[in-house]
Amino acid sequence: MSSFVTTLYPSVDLIDPVVFEEINNEGNIYFSQSFLKAFEVSNPQIEFKYISISDSKKRIAALVLLQVISLNVEGMLKNIKVGPLLRKGLGLLFCNEHIKIMFCGNVFLSGEHGIITADNNSQKEVYYEIGRAIDAVAANIKPMHAIFIKDFKLASLNYTRQFLTFGYSEIKVEPNMIIKLKPEWKSFEDYKDVLKSKYRIKANKADSVSSTLETRLFSNQDFVTYKHELQALYQNTIDKASFNAQVLNLNTYGCLSTSIKNDFIVKGYFLENRLVGFLTALVNDNKLDAHFIGLDYELNKSHAIYPRILNDYVRIGIEKQVSSINLGRTASEIKTTIGANPLNLSCYIKHKNPFFNMLIRPFLKRIKIKEFKQHSPFK
Repeated sequence: MSSFVTTLYPSVDLIDPVVFEEINNEGNIYFSQSFLKAFEVSNPQIEFKYISISDSKKRIAALVLLQVISLNVEGMLKNIKVGPLLRKGLGLLFCNEHIKIMFCGNVFLSGEHGIITADNNSQKEVYYEIGRAIDAVAANIKPMHAIFIKDFKLASLNYTRQFLTFGYSEIKVEPNMIIKLKPEWKSFEDYKDVLKSKYRIKANKADSVSSTLETRLFSNQDFVTYKHELQALYQNTIDKASFNAQVLNLNTYGCLSTSIKNDFIVKGYFLENRLVGFLTALVNDNKLDAHFIGLDYELNKSHAIYPRILNDYVRIGIEKQVSSINLGRTASEIKTTIGANPLNLSCYIKHKNPFFNMLIRPFLKRIKIKEFKQHSPFK
């Protein structure tokens, strides 16, 4: 019999603040009550659930974020490299139309934002208990087609592979693209000085071509004023993404700008007083995480909106004196031209029906992420 005790919460508001104080004593913003609440209240189409796990000494051992979402299989796989037969097979196994998936993690973010654990117990034991708890929650949700646990770095796999015990398959997903910043870079000019000539010219061109754009940091009022424009520009990028599980309601960021303030950044790009692009970023644990962007792709070539956004992420990272910038998934090759390297990620997935779960294993092994050219821009 397990010595752990699990508690399920249907809302972040019902979790005792002591749980967050105990499990998140290093102040990880992604596991703060205010951060989780911003996503919960702004995205009512998602069913949010939270699991706390306590050990025999009543110490909090883990906090787990779950999101139950209805989505379309074809949309989810549209830019993942699979053959037509494999794509059709997955569609048939998952009933083709809208399916219900329970995600462990934040479906809007890439990275380890679904599970936080304390160091007071064996990590393998804790992750085994997490696997048991997730299965118990899934058993009481009907209909439920699949469970998806995301996104783990190589260093985490030693204990996350406990999930394999519960019938999950491990799959590779698109990597996060990471730029490591040098402490001696005090300005964007310092950064450009260490670029090879070819890449320095590209960075300068992006700034030059985009020089007609006016930029400004968004206030809370700006979120209200440009609400519809922000959502439309964001939708443009979502339509090009490789993995579309859900569309974020950007009211989420309005909430975050109020609760997190200095650590949350939104920058708008204007052409003749019209919003044509934006970036969002969050400072957490001495790192800058690029969140969602949006842009008018019809103006991208003539005004270099996206290359300028990438340059500005580097500028913000240097200004905030962080150790690294996580540029997230997608557009991997262009991100390598400004110095990003891939951080490989793995996920775990299983169909709730044991028979179908056995059938999809061969399909899952054949899923491949898009390949890209890795540039080496530094001298």
